[in-house]
Amino acid sequence: MPFEDELGDAIRRTGDTFRPLDRPGLVDAGLTRGRRRLARRRTAAVTGSVLALAVVGVAGGYTTGALGSGDGRASAAAPATPTAVAGQATPGAPSAPPAGGVTKEKMIEAFKALLPEGKITREAGQGITEDVKGGKTGPYASVVFDDGQGAAAISLGVSTVDPAGQSADQYVTCPSKALVQHDTCKAETLPDGSRYMLFQGYEYPDRRVDTRLWRAVLITPKGVQVDASEWNAPAEKNAPVSRPAPPLTGPQLKTLVTDGVWQSIGAQLGEPDKETPLPGAAGTPVDKILTSLLPKGLKVLDKQGDPGYGFVVADDGKGAGFIQVNAQSGMQDLAAVFTGDVTTLPDGTKVMVKKENDPDQKGGAGAVGWTVDTLRPDGFRVVMMAFNAPGQGQDASRAEPVLTIEQMKTIVLDEKWRTTTG
Repeated sequence: MPFEDELGDAIRRTGDTFRPLDRPGLVDAGLTRGRRRLARRRTAAVTGSVLALAVVGVAGGYTTGALGSGDGRASAAAPATPTAVAGQATPGAPSAPPAGGVTKEKMIEAFKALLPEGKITREAGQGITEDVKGGKTGPYASVVFDDGQGAAAISLGVSTVDPAGQSADQYVTCPSKALVQHDTCKAETLPDGSRYMLFQGYEYPDRRVDTRLWRAVLITPKGVQVDASEWNAPAEKNAPVSRPAPPLTGPQLKTLVTDGVWQSIGAQLGEPDKETPLPGAAGTPVDKILTSLLPKGLKVLDKQGDPGYGFVVADDGKGAGFIQVNAQSGMQDLAAVFTGDVTTLPDGTKVMVKKENDPDQKGGAGAVGWTVDTLRPDGFRVVMMAFNAPGQGQDASRAEPVLTIEQMKTIVLDEKWRTTTG
């Protein structure tokens, strides 16, 4: 399969990981500024599972991951194609950069040289190439590696990202377990100023298949991004689990992505594009407003957000509940889909209420979700969804959400939400 087709397939698979939460009409209307702020920077390569801040809006999910920069540069998401080569070297001192241009063959050889001793049965890759706009597309390499304990897919890509931009922050920010279930995740700043994250989780966050995904992401002060992923199966998807865990340990993954050869290769990609904040980025983060409006007696266990979308996980002493909110402007054309249990207030604001079983369609046992959706006459919309589970796709932790419908109405109708649009 051509690389471009594999990339498109990877994007579609990632979109399937977090399914839309609303009906089709609301999904179509969900391309709002809050989600676009994050989505714009993540429309390039992705792998099956999501790191960074996974934005799953109430009006439809958009989720992104980090094998490449937002300008369409490097990807390690492409699966391997058959050959037969053996990798040998053990991670250690920085490797010498490939002489001349970085070809597919040189990228693969540099990658194999840093793997422990083992058998490599398949390999694939791409060198540095120029895109249609004259920019440079970063290289990647992937192999199927067997150290005697079972075959496993391993991939690595080199790209660039604005180190001062929000995208860089999100690539090396651990996701909340309320959005992406995982075992462990650690983010740190290294002595040279590089930011590093190690994520150890699953290819499918809902654990429908027990394929493990471990990922290491490094972003240097100059904006070189190195992103490596490994699985405990010979392919990231649609392959039986072959071993209990991926072959490289956490320290080995760190050694792999911090090797100096990748910075040398990244330097050949040129300076990263500077990231310009979108309008509205200076608004108040949704999770901050939501926290301030919660009834007394609720303990906030987790929260995250930006001016367009945010969530909290709260507990009233009877079990944790996930609550998420989208705040959006310019949504006048949504009025036609406000049907069913809809009330129109004296000022013209429409309020729609829904109660659903398995609200995020991920099969959490006993999960229910309550939605209160509001649309002001000027097109300003605030929609809240509250679950009786501590996160999306998770089993119920209580009989009903931590908020009543009346409490939800009071919160979403508060004028504080106006400050989210900047």
